[in-house]
Amino acid sequence: MIAVSPTIDEKRPFLPVNIAILTVSDTRDEASDTSGRTLVELATKAGHRVAAKRIVKDETSEIVAMLNAWIADPSIDVVISTGGTGVTGRDVTTEAFQAVYEKEITGFGELFRWLSYQKIGTSTIQSRATAGVAGGTYLFALPGSPGACRDGWEVIGPQLDNRHRPCNLVELMPRLKEHMAPVR
Repeated sequence: MIAVSPTIDEKRPFLPVNIAILTVSDTRDEASDTSGRTLVELATKAGHRVAAKRIVKDETSEIVAMLNAWIADPSIDVVISTGGTGVTGRDVTTEAFQAVYEKEITGFGELFRWLSYQKIGTSTIQSRATAGVAGGTYLFALPGSPGACRDGWEVIGPQLDNRHRPCNLVELMPRLKEHMAPVR
């Protein structure tokens, strides 16, 4: 295995991003939403702002409606969800996310499952974690366990740090809406 040694450029100031946290579950409420709390803790510990947090049912229409509302909200840069990425009949988060993507970030799911494999072995094939971008907003869908949220943050966290080198997602934010520029 090749060791990767990304660096943090300490000469650059940290730029916090605004993150919305979405828990997809038919059974969780605020008291039992351990995965949502895990994501809030990881984001705030990293220095980001949690702009919103919601719980919605495993219903495609509810997930899509929430995503579209947050994509349209200029105060939200990133949406991270937890839950509903498995293979059962009620797991519809992946399909909901794919319905709103303008571009899928396929490397995210691949890297997430590679990291997850090192911890849970072949059980990782049950995860359909996904990421993409729509309306200038990054969208990440993670499985519904706190461990999966921590694994996902191993990928997401460094990419949401503008000091991360050789590159990061934050420095691309100003260019995400180029295709939406008015025609002159």
